Amino acid sequence: MTEQERLHQQNTHQQNWQQWGPYLSERQWGTVREDYSAGGEAWTYLPHAHAHSRAYRWGEDGLAGISDDTQTLCFALALWNGQDEILKERLFGLDNHQGNHGEDVKELYYYLDNTPTHSYQKQLYKYPQAAFPYQQLVEANQDRPLTETEFELLDTGLFDENRYFDVVVEYAKASPTDILIRLTARNHGPAAAPLHLLPT
Repeated sequence: MTEQERLHQQNTHQQNWQQWGPYLSERQWGTVREDYSAGGEAWTYLPHAHAHSRAYRWGEDGLAGISDDTQTLCFALALWNGQDEILKERLFGLDNHQGNHGEDVKELYYYLDNTPTHSYQKQLYKYPQAAFPYQQLVEANQDRPLTETEFELLDTGLFDENRYFDVVVEYAKASPTDILIRLTARNHGPAAAPLHLLPT
């Protein structure tokens, strides 16, 4: 079946090809949707450091994930390199008070392909083999004035000597609800390194 045929079925309400797609947020933490603070401080009420241990009330998040259009069921990827203190389940970033230019994601990830009906999707996430430098990224950016450039993940040296994994996540639909998921990990480093891939 071609993408044009799928779009025709979608537009004429014969099949709901868009029931499943990239609707899962990559970051639910630090948003006004999850803010129950007395003073309206969404950034500090549910920061990234709390996201792995607190339940969200109004949504979910995940790394390279998909969900149905009501987020009743979600699928995403969790990674662990044997070095991090927590699973890599969502994108890390700075909140508005931490970044010298405000809110900013500090990750390396790329959207490579996606059809209009989401019958095929492809994403790439670059995961370092050493412990992810959460605190270093916060401290380095907090200390920089507005006039300086941001301190990025590549500036930490974690990707030197190519010590990282390319993790490619692909979704392909045989029907609106029959979805194949393929995870491909490639070690770019000079030596073997552990990588745990976990569906969440």
